Amino acid sequence: MSKQKRLVLLSLMTGLGLMIIKFVAYFLTASNAIFTDAAESIVNVIASSFAFYSIHLASQPKDGNHPYGHGKVEFFSVFLEGGLIFIAGSIILVKACYNIFFPSTLANLEEGISLIAITGFINFAIGFYIMKRGRALGSLTLEADGKHLQVDAYSTFGLIVGLILMKLTGLKWIDLGISFVLGGFILYSGYKLLRQSIGGLMDESDVEIIKEVVDVLQENRKPDWIDIHNFRVQRYGHELHVDCHLTLPNYYSLTKVHDEISILDKTVNTKMSIKTEFFIHADPCLPECCHYCQVKDCPIRSTEFQAPIEWTVENVTPNRKHFLS
Repeated sequence: MSKQKRLVLLSLMTGLGLMIIKFVAYFLTASNAIFTDAAESIVNVIASSFAFYSIHLASQPKDGNHPYGHGKVEFFSVFLEGGLIFIAGSIILVKACYNIFFPSTLANLEEGISLIAITGFINFAIGFYIMKRGRALGSLTLEADGKHLQVDAYSTFGLIVGLILMKLTGLKWIDLGISFVLGGFILYSGYKLLRQSIGGLMDESDVEIIKEVVDVLQENRKPDWIDIHNFRVQRYGHELHVDCHLTLPNYYSLTKVHDEISILDKTVNTKMSIKTEFFIHADPCLPECCHYCQVKDCPIRSTEFQAPIEWTVENVTPNRKHFLS
């Protein structure tokens, strides 16, 4: 079993156990706020179940029907998790509104608070671990799952503070107030995950990832790599797909061009933690490139070298060569 699958399985088993504990706390207390926390645990279990399947599918090799692999399913997994969180938040707010008119009688708050506190600490620890490992492994699904568990833990801690205040003051409306605040917080968390997944499914540019790749290229740049432009990055689960144009000296043979492209590919994959696949269109240099071309003893140089042009996200993404103004 892969590391990703083991981590999701850990999240799933933890979620099942904590969900049971939270519902026990709800039936003990009849607290609307505790029900809020318990309802979100159902989402955790369903989301972790689908995350396990999506990681299994994303790990499958490329085939004729999926030439770029199956990694995009991770965005769908994040979409499902965000959607379920959003629905849970809506249900919580609806129930809170219902209890305004039909309040429930609270009991056994001390026992309920103790049980919920245990689940909060466990959720935070597991969530932190899974999110950290997800980043290291380049898995969006694991990152989303870990972040969701941490959000659940934060809402649990807020719930505990509110219940303690209600116990000390005897103000029962605090129970409903907590439900409204946490319900809104859960809705917002769901929206952010939905926004992230839709952006990924539509190949929205991820400036941070592009910057990371471009920085590696700039730091390891060879004089022969005169120019890079039309730089586009797509994410497929724990892999990147990069399209770009690379300008090389126009007198290079096809073999030499292939070698330079292979060196660039190997450089990025050695320096970065995420596997990157390149599709590079090789452009021949033009006389206008001589101003910033750093190739020494070039046999066709028409203009003296003036200054290098540093590669940045802003100047490698447009579909045009870099000319000094």
